[in-house]
Amino acid sequence: MSDIGGVAVLKGTLEGQVILPDDRGYDDARQVFNAMHDKRPALIARCASTADVVAAVNFARGNALEIAVRSGGHSVAGLSVCDGGILIDLAGLKKIEVDPKARTARAGGGVLWGEFDAATQQHALHTPGGRVTTTGVGGFTTGGGYGWTSSKYGLTCDNLIAAEVVLADGRIVRASEREHEDLFWGIRGGGGNFGIVTEFEYRLHPLGPIVLAGLALWPIDRASEVVPAWRDYVDGAPDELSTACAILTAPPAEFVPDHLKGQVALGMVVMYVGDPEAGASVIKPLKALGPVVDLIQPMPYTAFQALIDPTAPKGHRSYWRGEYLKGLSDGAIAIFIRDAAGLAAAGTPFSQMIIFRIGQGVAAVADDATAFSHRDADYLFHPITMWQHPTDDERLIAASREFCEAMRPFSTGGAYLNFTPEDRVRDAFGAVKYERLVALKNRYDPNNLFRLNQNIKPVPGAGQPALA
Repeated sequence: MSDIGGVAVLKGTLEGQVILPDDRGYDDARQVFNAMHDKRPALIARCASTADVVAAVNFARGNALEIAVRSGGHSVAGLSVCDGGILIDLAGLKKIEVDPKARTARAGGGVLWGEFDAATQQHALHTPGGRVTTTGVGGFTTGGGYGWTSSKYGLTCDNLIAAEVVLADGRIVRASEREHEDLFWGIRGGGGNFGIVTEFEYRLHPLGPIVLAGLALWPIDRASEVVPAWRDYVDGAPDELSTACAILTAPPAEFVPDHLKGQVALGMVVMYVGDPEAGASVIKPLKALGPVVDLIQPMPYTAFQALIDPTAPKGHRSYWRGEYLKGLSDGAIAIFIRDAAGLAAAGTPFSQMIIFRIGQGVAAVADDATAFSHRDADYLFHPITMWQHPTDDERLIAASREFCEAMRPFSTGGAYLNFTPEDRVRDAFGAVKYERLVALKNRYDPNNLFRLNQNIKPVPGAGQPALA
């Protein structure tokens, strides 16, 4: 560390911890969800307060260090860790404050969705959040945030009331509809391009603690019958019906019949976003499709939120995409079933090829209200390919891309930012909104200090200081 000035001073400044490559625990601290990204930062600033984040940002800027920011470490593109720079780890910012009367909650930038759900469900409240409980609130919210309840209540970023943000120059600002409104617009769907959010304030909605929800499974040879029937029903279903279809490998669990264990199968995830008794009649037509496994039943909302946790273990290699579909034609379904089965079988049993029904809760927000885009899509196509051995990287990434290309004729051309490779960032916004985001980047981060993200590049020389 002799070549980076001020490390000792930074250590003495932080309430949290500075972890260096020779320190015990460094390897654990640098690991992220996707094992493809085995990077070694020069130092890790595990922050415990907003002041710590300010100190880390100032240190990075002063030493011309690349910055990676981690909330939960679930960036599949590996953007929450770096080589040779500084990893600003928000893991110590864990404070959660729930105001059940006002139906709001404040959460530190290092809070995980399982922690947030546990705190808000004590009051039978929630906000749409991550579908894997170890996902951090940070990147999920700033990238938009599709949750199981988004069909009814919109995106996570649609439920953001305000945010505390550390800017590239080290200043702390509050962004809301009344303060730094342009920044507030940008952090709702524009990713981590404009600053580090150290606290989020969310709007909460009544739900739980018990919901009608769960998983159903069919043999893969029934997919060509079940998926069109699913589409025909959900296209006209109320927005309280949250659901997705997936082609996956049936787990070796007790609830799975022996003949289906370890076999490629069709899965369906369902939740009624409301009173379980009211939801029974809405979900009944899906249960009537005759699954061989039917676990759709009353359960705690927190249990449903953790339903797919076992399929998302840390330490596997992974490649994801998120492509929007305008409708789900018979042709799209045929290609999906044809290609998904082979790709699901090619990786580990954790691979799953998903189509989410989005719902009108997302479309109810005007497209220009936030940086998030493509609110008019009906479905989100989300292939998740996972494997263990580096020798499979090239083959399985290529197969995933080929699958996406096969589905491209049915897509809107738009992409979901949180699952978007860097070469398709413009596709996440469209040309007009992208230029507005570039102007915002010019204002708040003209030197692109925050560039390890789905980056919106500023125009060289066009920057101006952000107004106080």
